[in-house]
Amino acid sequence: MRTSTAGRVGQYAALLAYLVFLAFPFLWLLSTAFKSPRELGSLHPTWIPEDPTLDNFRQAFDEQPLLRAAGNSLLAALGAALVAVLIATPLAYVMARHRTPLARAATGWVVVSQAFPLVLVIIPLFLVLKNLQLINSLFGLVLVYVVWALPFALWMLVGYVRAVPVELEEAAAVDGAGKLRTLVSVTAPLLAPGIVATALFAFITAWNEFFFALVLLKTPEKQTLPVVLTHFIGAEGVADLGPLAAAAFLATLPSLIVFAIIQRRITSGMLTGAVKS
Repeated sequence: MRTSTAGRVGQYAALLAYLVFLAFPFLWLLSTAFKSPRELGSLHPTWIPEDPTLDNFRQAFDEQPLLRAAGNSLLAALGAALVAVLIATPLAYVMARHRTPLARAATGWVVVSQAFPLVLVIIPLFLVLKNLQLINSLFGLVLVYVVWALPFALWMLVGYVRAVPVELEEAAAVDGAGKLRTLVSVTAPLLAPGIVATALFAFITAWNEFFFALVLLKTPEKQTLPVVLTHFIGAEGVADLGPLAAAAFLATLPSLIVFAIIQRRITSGMLTGAVKS
């Protein structure tokens, strides 16, 4: 009993330490965003601002077009999430239900492709987009985000499809449902949590992405929010810390809000009530 209790206490302590580790950067960013220039230059920083101010937020919006950049990021992220899910869902179904050597090879390639560094693929992607005249285009950026997110989206959805009992589809076929009707009426509703989780992954990946946007977008009017955040760093590498922290804090909010809204759907059981009576 003592060993079990000690093990549980150790697990909770490790979980608490992990949560503190994850929350520390965000809490420090939040604290910095509300500090005055005097506090930011102090040799003895504090967690809670002594004289909270909104001047950093006002200065951030005055110095950089954050709303326009956020709109560009939102369009790119939503477009990438939608297209990635639309492509990955039927492909994942085929790969999960038809376990041929080709499907297994495709699954292996999906996993291996995640090890490719960004630098390795940026030049071929740049040349392809240049030939298509999609450099400095949000549409071209969405295509790149879809290509980058699709392998992992496929890998996620294949697992969700395999978790759906094939007996449910066989029962629907016995009742006279065709392949398309079975996929739409039986399989797709059970895949909803997986589709939502995959879309969330694609959205957050595109929203936070910096390297592709930096290389492919040339004019300020097309730049996304992560690229605009670099403008708070001067030519000599000195950061305008207060406005940068305020802008970075605002840039993290959409991901946190989206996750807070749909986290119950992600963690809910896929097959609750799916037993055919």
